[in-house]
Amino acid sequence: MANIKSQKKRILTAEKRRQANASFKSKMRTAIKKVKVSVEAKNLEAAKNDLKLAYALIDKSVKNKIQKKNWAANHKSQLALLVNNLEKELSQPQEAQA
Repeated sequence: MANIKSQKKRILTAEKRRQANASFKSKMRTAIKKVKVSVEAKNLEAAKNDLKLAYALIDKSVKNKIQKKNWAANHKSQLALLVNNLEKELSQPQEAQA
């Protein structure tokens, strides 16, 4: 433990931030998983809504410097690809019937 008063304060502050960041990361990972579950269930409407929430949380994590910009771009791209492929998959049988 530090002897300097300001360093003791910094240790307390850092611990609070660590816990807040861990909580936020958990919330963000849950949102990402919800998108993947919706895609697996072939529920396009839910997937799009979940994607919107996941995008917002990912962007917020970059803004708050919890995640790096490149990490966010890669994950947003992967999620968009999943949803877009689901949309194509669901629209294709309708075209085949017509």
